[in-house]
Amino acid sequence: MPRSRPRIVEEFDEWLVVDKPAQMAAHPSKPADTRTLWHYLNDLLAFECVNGGGISMINRLDRETSGLTLVAKCRGAARTLCRQMAAHTIRKTYLAIVLGWPAFERWEVDAPILRQGLHRPSRIWLKQAIHPEGSTAFTSFETMARLQSGPAPSQRFALVRATPRTGRMHQIRVHLAHSGHPLVGDKIYGHDEGCYLEFIQTSWTPSLEARLLIDRHALHASGLQLEESGQFWQIPLPPDLAGFIAGLSPAPPLPQNIPPQ
Repeated sequence: MPRSRPRIVEEFDEWLVVDKPAQMAAHPSKPADTRTLWHYLNDLLAFECVNGGGISMINRLDRETSGLTLVAKCRGAARTLCRQMAAHTIRKTYLAIVLGWPAFERWEVDAPILRQGLHRPSRIWLKQAIHPEGSTAFTSFETMARLQSGPAPSQRFALVRATPRTGRMHQIRVHLAHSGHPLVGDKIYGHDEGCYLEFIQTSWTPSLEARLLIDRHALHASGLQLEESGQFWQIPLPPDLAGFIAGLSPAPPLPQNIPPQ
């Protein structure tokens, strides 16, 4: 269940910017779903919908991903914003908490992505994978802070800023895992995809908490920029991710010859 209600960051005549909480799906996936962002927006924009408007989410976030979502209130605004998205003039930035210490302050991943089950066995239907026949996917990363909860390698974490230049399914999660630094709490692309299958069967348990540390993947859509108008929004980490960071200590500087970990 979502921990909080969505928050309106800014509203305009034909569109708005919403801060979506983690654990809230963007759209219903089955008839029983009644607490999605789509339901919330339909209630909020009931007058517009009754008078010919239509809700369109321009950048749809995964259920567990929190942060900024751009929403059109009418078809005209949806067409305009989707055109900007296709032209890559809507810039999105994310904050991610990852396992391990990246060896670089900045790096890029240019690696195509497709559904893993199309080319090799996969126990998880929606799991994506890097493959030369996939769709082009490009992400830039920047290490913001290296942190630790103790001296062991398994107690190393980093706060990373991710800037995707394309919008493939699970792109940031796949590219971080490919870099050797999956998201904290990632049930699919972490070190054990069995966590996802176990979660489907049991929901959240102490066993999963011991392995995943937090109950959702640590990814937050923190920045959104419309280059054509120059408008920009930025929001901080939500309480659950900020609290996780607060429980860690700054790591000492990396030696110059340290290998990726």
